[in-house]
Amino acid sequence: MKDKIIREVYRVLEERRDNPIDSYTSKIMQDSDKRAEDKILEKIGEECAEVLIASKNDENLVYESADLIFHTLLLLVYKGVELDELFEEFERRRK
Repeated sequence: MKDKIIREVYRVLEERRDNPIDSYTSKIMQDSDKRAEDKILEKIGEECAEVLIASKNDENLVYESADLIFHTLLLLVYKGVELDELFEEFERRRK
């Protein structure tokens, strides 16, 4: 049941991309193509570093991991990747 939240977050990100409103995700995706992608990639880099730091002191690891996953999903939405493609890749690796 809780895994549905990933689909819901993805759907909201797609909605913000397709029908921009005054939100963080809409603003970052509506920037000029190269600049938007660079901003998302920079944010993923920041979040990776924060996960590494959090894992060393066990502080905020779940919180920082959620940020990293969120921004990774944001990149996938921005690049036009369907969520099912990601799930299919996980299934392929499981075999």
